[in-house]
Amino acid sequence: MDINIFEGVKTPFYYYDKALLEQTLDAIEACTAGTPMKVHYAIKANSEPEILRIISARGFGADCVSGNEIKTAIECGFLPENIYYAGVGKTDEEILAGIDFGIGCFNIESLEEIDILAELASERGKQVTVALRVNPNIDAHTHEYITTGLKENKFGIDLRVLDDAVKKVKASEYLDLGGLHFHIGSQITISEPFKILCDRINELQAKFRLDGIDFRFFNVGGGLGIDYDNPEENPIPDFATYFDTILSSLHLKEGQEVHCELGRAIVAQCGSLISKVVLVKKGLDKNFVIIDAGMSDLIRPALYGAHHKIENISAVGKPADKVYDVVGPICESSDVFGKDELLPETQRGDLIALRSAGAYGSAMASHYNMRDLPGTLIR
Repeated sequence: MDINIFEGVKTPFYYYDKALLEQTLDAIEACTAGTPMKVHYAIKANSEPEILRIISARGFGADCVSGNEIKTAIECGFLPENIYYAGVGKTDEEILAGIDFGIGCFNIESLEEIDILAELASERGKQVTVALRVNPNIDAHTHEYITTGLKENKFGIDLRVLDDAVKKVKASEYLDLGGLHFHIGSQITISEPFKILCDRINELQAKFRLDGIDFRFFNVGGGLGIDYDNPEENPIPDFATYFDTILSSLHLKEGQEVHCELGRAIVAQCGSLISKVVLVKKGLDKNFVIIDAGMSDLIRPALYGAHHKIENISAVGKPADKVYDVVGPICESSDVFGKDELLPETQRGDLIALRSAGAYGSAMASHYNMRDLPGTLIR
């Protein structure tokens, strides 16, 4: 990382490596070319307009979870027909906006939502394509806050009432049942949960085919994880294994498509939060590197106990032989980025990089403590 490009940039700020983002998109395209796989970028991971324009220019779809995300996606070049809208609590205004924009699909998450969407579609006099989000009760073995496929989660339609949901959609002249949607969690780094999901999809497809019901597509959601510990060694996720697992495990009929919603896997590694050392506090038992970035800029460590690799980029080449707790300035004891971090000897004014922060970093930033939002540098 060439710190010369940061000269004069006010910290803290998010730095995005445009070349790495392009390389990541290249890798996805290489794995999906000529396959029935359609990739939608999950905008909630990072909604920086320039990043969205880079992704939309490749022809990817968009996975949106709010009305403003739909509007932003269209403004940044995503085609409405390639926008899929998910969420457990879509408001009437958001649903109507999606209908008016002509988005490709609404992912329905409850029996109650079927009635609401049918009513609003009838008001507009338009038929809309829907997918039923199924809760497959699969444990993806991730943090409890980012596991979404267990039966006790708020997301999706329980398998025991899926038949009722299908009948309800089929009974409405304003709803077109396009497929089934799934999402089992986030930061999944092993293949087994995806294989189990595909087995569940195959079972459901076989069951509904006996009832004379075929689906045009299956949406397997997102969830592919990244290597937070070794961003330099593994800057691009193992897309080949991910896509091969899904495509080889699903029993697709001719013409059926598979959709996925990648977010973190696309943008996480291209982003770093750059911060400056305010001071080094020497305690009796611990030494603290206090930086000008806080949990308001990157909340993942405080919210999930997540860890981002921490680098002193002003001391590259020097031995990492000093132990520090790296903390922010916010008046919360949880405002900690790392404990007992091995770093080169660090001093006031050094630049610190919190790596792999391109996903769920700037998108979740806040004004807590009336702090300014972090800046952005894309090079």
